[in-house]
Amino acid sequence: MEHTPHIGLEPESIAIFTLLAIAGLLIDLWAHRADKPISLKAATFWSLFWVAVGAAFGGFMYVHFSPEVASLYFAGYAFEMALSVDNLFAIMAVFAWFGIKSGFTHRVLYWGVLGAVVFRLIFVLIGTGLFSLGAYVEFVFAFMVALSAVLMIKKKDNDGMSDFSNHPAYKFVKFFVPLYPKLVGHNFFVSNSHVQEELKKEENKHIVLKRKGLVYATPLFLCLAIVETSDVMFAFDSVPAVIAVSKDPFIVYSCMIFAILGLRSMYFILDALRNALVYLEKAVIVLLFFVAFKLAASASLQLFGVGFEIDVYTSLIVIAVALSTGVIVSLIFGKNAKS
Repeated sequence: MEHTPHIGLEPESIAIFTLLAIAGLLIDLWAHRADKPISLKAATFWSLFWVAVGAAFGGFMYVHFSPEVASLYFAGYAFEMALSVDNLFAIMAVFAWFGIKSGFTHRVLYWGVLGAVVFRLIFVLIGTGLFSLGAYVEFVFAFMVALSAVLMIKKKDNDGMSDFSNHPAYKFVKFFVPLYPKLVGHNFFVSNSHVQEELKKEENKHIVLKRKGLVYATPLFLCLAIVETSDVMFAFDSVPAVIAVSKDPFIVYSCMIFAILGLRSMYFILDALRNALVYLEKAVIVLLFFVAFKLAASASLQLFGVGFEIDVYTSLIVIAVALSTGVIVSLIFGKNAKS
């Protein structure tokens, strides 16, 4: 059986991880304090910045622990980044339906990431705890991941947008807080007095409020609520995939967080190139099936003595080959797929 190192909650590692993550977030927040659209060039720069931060922590893991620990970290990081592609495409549909201007998308993604930091911690603790119960749990997670891949295959491509007014998160917010149906700057909420001022404007004369209250939620907050919910659902795929690489909670959590922190910048790259990278999602489906197979093969070996362990270096090769193939095939045949 493959030996998976457990580094535990080592104080120096936690301190370095926390300082790097917080420093990066503060730099990012300061740089994007104005609600300006993010160009492809700027998104590329910030993506490289976050990859550098994640790689720096991986380098620390290499020096402080061992090459094997660093390999587990980088494999988990690559899995999280790769499997996040489908979630980013889903977020694009949310922004489009709500008519969120490009200058405000970073704000939603920023607060969405902060929520993901909390929810990922909960999922990682639960997931690693469940994996420790035995190999039968790995079969369950393998089934869940494979089912996600099947659902992605069955999902029909359509250029039309879903009606997000029927989304559970939309209905949940609407139940507790009155809604103001128009964007008011980058505000998630607006006061009643502010709403009354808005309603006096000629362009807002047609707006009729269904409920009144002291505070109103704007479409930007509804968008955030749906993005957060989407991320929680996405965690059912990504957390088992990363835990399949390493069952150490700190390795799993740190690689996922640094990957997630870079996803906001990656969003703007994918948004600009989504029509060119038409086969990238299919590469993600391949990776999901690979994760399911890896989990099932490991569980079968432990329970029945028939199966094998797929080591971390093989996993890294599979990720690299799948993603590079998806990108190359998209660039060569993408135009024909869209025509």
